[in-house]
Amino acid sequence: MTKPTLPGAIRQRWRTCSPRTRTLLSLALWILTWQAVLAGLRLMDDPALSEKQVTLLDGETTTLAVLADGKPLIVNLWATWCPPCRREMPMLAVAQQRERGVKFVFANQGESRAAVMRYLSASQLGLANITLDRYNELGNVAGSGMLPATLFYDGSGRLIDTHLGELTAATLEKKLSQLRSNALPDS
Repeated sequence: MTKPTLPGAIRQRWRTCSPRTRTLLSLALWILTWQAVLAGLRLMDDPALSEKQVTLLDGETTTLAVLADGKPLIVNLWATWCPPCRREMPMLAVAQQRERGVKFVFANQGESRAAVMRYLSASQLGLANITLDRYNELGNVAGSGMLPATLFYDGSGRLIDTHLGELTAATLEKKLSQLRSNALPDS
């Protein structure tokens, strides 16, 4: 007897599922398809820096383009409760001090000014360009609610790369090299 082909095996297995299981599987497939469509639409939408409003710790509202000042920009999305965010912060603080040709913005995701100030005071990292993203709008640019996430913009304000998860020193150096050379990522 021959083995059924994959589509035949799927149809055979589908027929043996209960109506409830079929409904749940159909719903899961629909959700996955919808998420793929939304991710594709986000990739087609090239978010310009000039449109991205941020709130500084002093309450002033500005745009990422103003903070970038025509230079390549790295936007790190973080939260005080996020262990990987806290682990990568010292490395990013050193890079911010060292890299004069690249601007860094540290966009806290969804926390109050008071919580951010307590963390910054305790950590003594000396970061510049701390912003509050109360409604996680910059996370939508990354296409993820995952933290940490880092967005890389070239000098013309074009989003050229994103990194989801904790950055290593080697990954950060690779991304900085790409920004310095104004090259598109090869990932």
